[in-house]
Amino acid sequence: MISVTFITNANKVLAAPENSNLLRVSLRGQGGIPFKCGGGVCGTCKCRIESGLEHTDAVKPKERKHLSEADFEQGFRMACQTFVNGDISVSW
Repeated sequence: MISVTFITNANKVLAAPENSNLLRVSLRGQGGIPFKCGGGVCGTCKCRIESGLEHTDAVKPKERKHLSEADFEQGFRMACQTFVNGDISVSW
């Protein structure tokens, strides 16, 4: 199991299996990441991986439509498109 810390939600920590979708982890455990569509269309779930960025999968084409290279360099991802393979901390 991996650990996801939701910094913006009073540092709430949730456990999840490896290769879990970040938005789904948030929804199941009331992590609090904002969202609307859940499918990479709206960009509402933009969040920043504060630690553990190396434990996320590759950036998806849908993310590139909403986020810039500068965003990616600063650790921003879209929760609905991001899968997690190790411990991370996230804010929004």
